[in-house]
Amino acid sequence: MKIIAVIPARYEASRFPAKLMQILGEKTVITTTYQNVVETGLFDEVFVATDSEIIFDEIVNNGGKAVMTGQHETGSDRIAEAVQNIDCDIVINVQGDEPFLKLEPLQQLIEVFQEDDNQEISLASLKIKLTEKEEIENPNNVKVITDNNGFALYFSRSVIPFHREISYDVNYFKHIGVYAFRKHALLQFSKLEMKPLEISEKIECIRYLEYGMKIKLIETNFIGVGIDTPEDLEKARKLI
Repeated sequence: MKIIAVIPARYEASRFPAKLMQILGEKTVITTTYQNVVETGLFDEVFVATDSEIIFDEIVNNGGKAVMTGQHETGSDRIAEAVQNIDCDIVINVQGDEPFLKLEPLQQLIEVFQEDDNQEISLASLKIKLTEKEEIENPNNVKVITDNNGFALYFSRSVIPFHREISYDVNYFKHIGVYAFRKHALLQFSKLEMKPLEISEKIECIRYLEYGMKIKLIETNFIGVGIDTPEDLEKARKLI
């Protein structure tokens, strides 16, 4: 299989505009993310997909590869446009605001497809256990519930599952926005109309579920910093 990584990168962001161009250490957030993905050595090629000339120039001027796209509602739609003419089998989507992703979880996502002999999985992604009440209730943390085989049942910004039976312990998982797609499933995704659940939650992978596709979730112990707010950026700077 030919495996590539694509990093969707919007300059504007509702909660933190221009966050990808903020300085993290001696480099911008987007350059840090790009270089960390390249350094894993897992991919035949790594690209940034963006509608911003500022981000495009930032990557190219630092020796990277970037693809200009049109404006899109979701990162997956942007990636679909970027890869439609690229020869590949599996596309790994790494969020531009997750600069500290490590090799192991990316390798786990790739292995999902290497072991999927029947090619029934359209998408694979990561989840991590949440234990703090504040983190569980934070709508910026997308929660996910899965079946016994690790396939996604639903994603939500609300607390899921609702803990009605307090005598029974329940686990909560945060969805980490790193996706691995079969290319043909990604291209199909981009042609599908958004449905009410995706529109309501503003969570793009719900579109796969609404159209009956299978999403495999892999539990990870990876602890990074997703940069959604200025406060997150300060946390990330402390890790440099």
